[in-house]
Amino acid sequence: MAEEAKWYVVHTYSGYENAVAAAIVKAAENRRMQDLIQEVNIPLETVTEVTDNGPKEIERKVFPGYVLVKMILTDDSWHLVRNVRGATGFVGSDGKAIPLTDEEILALGVERREIVVGFAVGDTVKITDGPLAGFNGTVEELEAEKNRVSVVVSMFGRETPVDLELDQVETIKD
Repeated sequence: MAEEAKWYVVHTYSGYENAVAAAIVKAAENRRMQDLIQEVNIPLETVTEVTDNGPKEIERKVFPGYVLVKMILTDDSWHLVRNVRGATGFVGSDGKAIPLTDEEILALGVERREIVVGFAVGDTVKITDGPLAGFNGTVEELEAEKNRVSVVVSMFGRETPVDLELDQVETIKD
C-alpha cells in the first residue's frame, strides 16, 4: 500500500465507545482488512476521585462518544466503520472523514514518538540551527519528552545558558 494510514475520529452513541471499538476490530478481522484498519483507540485519562472511602484512581474517557481509528481510507474501510452498530459516522464535513493532523495526534497522546538522544548531560555538542549555529557548548539540562535541551555556550568570555530544541544540536564526532 502506497498510502499511509491516518487517524480518524468516529462518532458513537454515548456509552457505546468500547462496543464500537471492539466491533470495528472484529469486523476488520472477519473481512481480512487489518491492513486497512490498523488500530482502534479510546483516549483515557487516569483521575483520582475522593469518595467517602478515601481517594481512588479511575480511568475516564477523554472524549465520551468518540473513538479514534487509524486506517487507510477507502470505500471499503469507510463502509466497514460507518456500518458498525453504535457508530453514527465520521467527524468531518458533509459526511467526509477528515484525518487528524500530526499536532492533534501528539496533543491527544494517541501515538508516542520514541525520542532517541545521542547525547547526555555533560556532553559537548555543536549547535546546528538558530542564531548560535556553529557554536559548541556543554549540555546542562535535557528534557527529551519536552523536546528541549539547555546548553551552556561560552561567548565573549562568559558562560551563557541557551534553551534549544533537540534537533538544533548534534554530538561532536571525535
